[in-house]
Amino acid sequence: MKNILMSKGATTLVEVCAGVKRGENVLIVTDFMMMTIAEAVAAAAYRAGAEVSIGTILPRSGHGQEPPPPIAAAMKNADVIFTPVTYSITHTRAVKEACEAGSRIIALTDYREHMLIKGGLEADFYETKDMCIKFAEAFEKSSGAVLTSTGGTRLTMRKEGRPGNALYCIVEPGQMSPAPNVEANFSPIEGSAEGIIVADASIPYLDIGVLTEPVTATVGKGMITAIQGGHQAKLLADDLASRNDPQVYNVAELGVGLNPKCIMQGIMLEDEGVYGSVHIGIGTNITLGGHVKAAIHYDLLMYEATIELDGNVILKKGKVVI
Repeated sequence: MKNILMSKGATTLVEVCAGVKRGENVLIVTDFMMMTIAEAVAAAAYRAGAEVSIGTILPRSGHGQEPPPPIAAAMKNADVIFTPVTYSITHTRAVKEACEAGSRIIALTDYREHMLIKGGLEADFYETKDMCIKFAEAFEKSSGAVLTSTGGTRLTMRKEGRPGNALYCIVEPGQMSPAPNVEANFSPIEGSAEGIIVADASIPYLDIGVLTEPVTATVGKGMITAIQGGHQAKLLADDLASRNDPQVYNVAELGVGLNPKCIMQGIMLEDEGVYGSVHIGIGTNITLGGHVKAAIHYDLLMYEATIELDGNVILKKGKVVI
């Protein structure tokens, strides 16, 4: 019975988000932990008349690690790619090169069966697209941003020359979008971020999930220099230290969620889409317009944030005012 219920969400991913056409080559990159999701998407792609292939990899040991070379090569030859994987391959060279080759990519990191039944996929992505593009255009035109929150965040950053990215769950050739996470984002100039990040909503990685107490990160010259808080903060700090890669502390992204159907629940692609939430990404930024490839890409989410671009407020305490 659950497979029948999951088919609705899988059909949305295939027909609405990816726009799969009859005869197209669809590659599903998955791992042994995510086969029920992969099979549901494969069935929907088959019903749409696509040539469907499933490439199964071992689960990566962390977010942002590259898929094996044979899979990376296959990705560059696919019309459409879905990635139901346990650990994200979104911020990888493989995804970047597949987009450059013209693939349409829907990222499905850490997907759960219930996400195909109820939640963010119930949104009208054609309706949310317009607002997402407006935010991305505002990011694109600005030279700098100030991020504050009622929880204590105060972060300044420069972004002149960097693109504003609109990820609205509908992709054209050469584009990647997670689903159901509707978000607009940009990558600040490396070394420019200064201030304090206070995450009080979620860190949907490392089994941290919804936060029970704030996680505070001090930022200087574009890098996190200290992390404070309780047990959840220690989980993050210990993991970053274990990577033996100074670039994991890079402030890589500012993003705002714009999906009214998403709910904060400790799952990355639902949490980051929550309408009015803001996240700061750290680590890799090469898929966002930057130049850093780090061992990981994590996101620190906050409530009631305000975004000011060149003196103009576009989000005020979590409310859209653009």
